[in-house]
Amino acid sequence: MTGPEVVAGDHPPAFLDARAVLRRHGLRPDRRLGQNFLIDPGALERVVEAAELDPHDTVLEIGAGIGTLTSRLAREGRRIVAVELDRRLIEPLLEGVRRFPGVQVVQADVLKLDLAALMQGKPFRVVANIPYQITSHLLRRLMEMPDGPDRVVLTLQAEVVDRVTAGAGEMSLLALSVQVYGRARRVAHIPAGAFFPAPEVDSAVLRIDRHLRPAVAPELIPAFFRVARAGFQQRRKQLHNALSAGLGLGSGEIAALLERAAVRPEARAQELALADWERLARQLG
Repeated sequence: MTGPEVVAGDHPPAFLDARAVLRRHGLRPDRRLGQNFLIDPGALERVVEAAELDPHDTVLEIGAGIGTLTSRLAREGRRIVAVELDRRLIEPLLEGVRRFPGVQVVQADVLKLDLAALMQGKPFRVVANIPYQITSHLLRRLMEMPDGPDRVVLTLQAEVVDRVTAGAGEMSLLALSVQVYGRARRVAHIPAGAFFPAPEVDSAVLRIDRHLRPAVAPELIPAFFRVARAGFQQRRKQLHNALSAGLGLGSGEIAALLERAAVRPEARAQELALADWERLARQLG
């Protein structure tokens, strides 16, 4: 992998008029990239408040766009590493944060970056407004990093935030995966009108506070995700059928596994809590 293109930034703007900025640079938002720029000052404040930053924090912003959130994050002089995939937006982004010397702009795909090297092995937090299509992949990378962020604050579609914060009864594999590494909660509502262009649905702010240690014993994590993926692959089926198909084990072996783990064979994956999956992983070995 070649290194990302890094451009030093040194700037602050006042509140940005996204439409005017894009027009001045002859640009239009790319729907394929999920470009909906957060422009409402009140919404920007709610995002920053959710992160509870102090002047010494280093922040990784993903999908910096034209710098509306970047500028707000940089006001107190902290180091901001602003990653943006779209090369077309680098010029307006740099223009938008010109007076903030603590801002570093990186043109790259965050899913391909060596984040540990980028953040120089130092503690950091993530604050970002991201398209829903990279949510699962991005969260997995951030949560599984050995020296990952201690806090992640993401603006996402409201229904995606509900999925990530779901508990037993409405559990998803994404929610379960996050719970292994941190505590997720919905902290603010962001209406569609807070963005340009306005998306079709409202958004919400997701905050994840990372555990000091995973909630599952490290030696159990491979088995934990193996059995969880098997269960959720066929989530409409009762667990004894889903696990038999997903793990390639006979019905007798699955029945014994479920009994040892004290999990009802007729339960479905979304009904189980993290502790249930951990017991299954422990019995699976």
